[in-house]
Amino acid sequence: MANEVHPCPCDIGHRIEYGGLGREVQVEHIKAYLTESPVDAGKAVIVIQDIFGWQLSNTRYMADMIAGNGYTTIVPDFFVGQEPWHPSGDWSTFPEWLKTRDARRIDKEVDAVLKYLKQRCHAKKIGVVGFCWGGVAVHHMMTKYPEFRAGVSIYGIIKDSEDVYKLKNPTLFIFAENDAVIPLEQVSLLTQKLKENCKVEYQIKTFSGQTHGFVHRKREDCSPEDKPYIDEARRSLLEWLNKYV
Repeated sequence: MANEVHPCPCDIGHRIEYGGLGREVQVEHIKAYLTESPVDAGKAVIVIQDIFGWQLSNTRYMADMIAGNGYTTIVPDFFVGQEPWHPSGDWSTFPEWLKTRDARRIDKEVDAVLKYLKQRCHAKKIGVVGFCWGGVAVHHMMTKYPEFRAGVSIYGIIKDSEDVYKLKNPTLFIFAENDAVIPLEQVSLLTQKLKENCKVEYQIKTFSGQTHGFVHRKREDCSPEDKPYIDEARRSLLEWLNKYV
């Protein structure tokens, strides 16, 4: 799920066999996966799950990668205990499942996580990264929370009202050329609307030949053709955080 207007099933891709470097913590009413940075730089990044939930090893792998670059990272359960989508689920029931997991109704959880990062982790500069469902959440947060230093929305898009183009923070959007969920026409519309309405820095990058989920749900060794694009996308993510957070 990465297109809020026309949500569509997406394949889970490769499950990375990964145990994680962090630990699970309780943040008010939310469970979360926390990885502390090896250096105390006062920087933190909220990493937002896709439809497969906060415990997906691929997402934790990405959070730990970001943590290794100087950020305390946290992956909260933004479904707040509700079951994530299961890869073998009946896709005909997906729209009903999604109604109780609105990526634009997470402000209570965002506020709790921000408080935790500031008070418990001593974070002074905070960014946010989201994948698929989480990319939609990042887009929403970039229109509402000026305190974030930056956001990275990865194959997520909102396009149902003009206010979603008035970003408050520098935002990087990453898309795949062959994404069955987000057609290139929607990326073009986003590009046009941001050019007309956005007053802060933003960038839109579309990766040739790639499919939905390529940044975090493809193994780096899946094919020689894909690896440069996976590497470049992850490098772009980190460079954006390094520049603004």
